[in-house]
Order: sequence, then C-alpha cells, then structure tokens
Amino acid sequence: MGMGLLNFGQIVPYIPFIIQGVKVTLLFTLLSTVFGFIWGSVLALIKISDIKPLKWLAVAYTSVFRGTPLILQLTFVYFATPQLFGYNISQIEAAVLTFTLNSGAYISETIRAGIMAVDKGQREAAMSLGVPYRRMMFDIILPQAFKNILPALVNESIALLKESALVSTIGVADIMQQANVVKGATFNYFAPYLVAGGLYYVMVMILTWVARMVEGRLRRSD
Repeated sequence: MGMGLLNFGQIVPYIPFIIQGVKVTLLFTLLSTVFGFIWGSVLALIKISDIKPLKWLAVAYTSVFRGTPLILQLTFVYFATPQLFGYNISQIEAAVLTFTLNSGAYISETIRAGIMAVDKGQREAAMSLGVPYRRMMFDIILPQAFKNILPALVNESIALLKESALVSTIGVADIMQQANVVKGATFNYFAPYLVAGGLYYVMVMILTWVARMVEGRLRRSD
C-alpha cells in the first residue's frame, strides 16, 4: 500500500494536467498583486491624510482584514456575495477580490511606513516652494518610498503565491485543485501533492531570486 502511494509512474500521464494549473496560479497572483498594490496605495494615502473619518475607517479596515483568517474571508466573499448583492460571483472573481482586499491591508502598512521613512525635510521644502500636495506626493515622496519598499512588495507577492493554494477550496483550477483532481482519479495522495509542491517551490525560488536581484540593484544605486 505504501509503495502504491509512491508510484510516480501512475501519475506521469497526469503531470501536464497539474502543470496547467500554473497559468491560473500565476495569473491569479499577478492580478492580486497589482490590484492589492493599487488598493494598498489608496489606503496608505488615506492613513496619512488629515481626514479623520476616512483615516479611522482605513485603520479599522486594515485591522479587520489582518485579524481574521484569509480562508474565512475567501469563503465569505464567494458564498455571501450572491445573497448580499444578488450577483453570482465566479470562483476566480471571488479569489482575486478577496486576495486584493486582504493584501491591500498588508501592503498599505508597508507603503505607509515607506512614506513616513522619507526625510520630512523634503516634504517641508516642497510645501515651502508651493508644490501642490498631489504633485509632491506622486513626484517626490512616493517614488522614494517605492524604492525603499520594493523588496517588501516582492516578498508580499511570494506570500500571495503560496497562499494562493487556498483558492482550491472554492474550486479554482489552480495547481492545488489540479492535484486534488488527480488524487481523486488515481487514489494516489502522495505523488500528485509532491508534484504540486515542486511547482510551488520552483516558482517561489524564482521570485526569491528576482527579489534578491532587485534588492541588489537598489543597493548599488544608492
């Protein structure tokens, strides 16, 4: 029985099927990272603003999404959206929306910290020269903050890639879900998950290498 679970020959024909999940996993991770960055930037700008009601809401939002399990958020969005809004949300839409909302909460804190780390003298100099707030933020402050937090953003992408396995719980055809299908078809639990784990590991190592390259270039440019 134990050797049967280690029978890789049994699942060799299914390996291309599992690899098909890579496209879905990468697309999902890319969309969630991009939308999460945009949403996180909006939240960060609200947090450093002087509009107290919006600032309080942004802080409360971040607290809720950082303080509750991601899988709970995912199942809530997928199953509750049709009942609350009458919209039959698709699996991939629910997954991207949930991960965007969740990663935005974390990214907003990273961006806020990056903005606050920029020398206050530059902000004061821009204001004394009459530079409008929006132009000062987008032309002076944010580019410097982004340079400082880029490695942290890449690390957030790596975390999203690994956490993306959760989307299989609502049926998204990612790597994990494809491995689940193979497991059901072959009754071989070990080999499909080992192949899936290998695919995740390779992608994470590539992203980690990219993160180190980016960080190295940023250090050399200082």
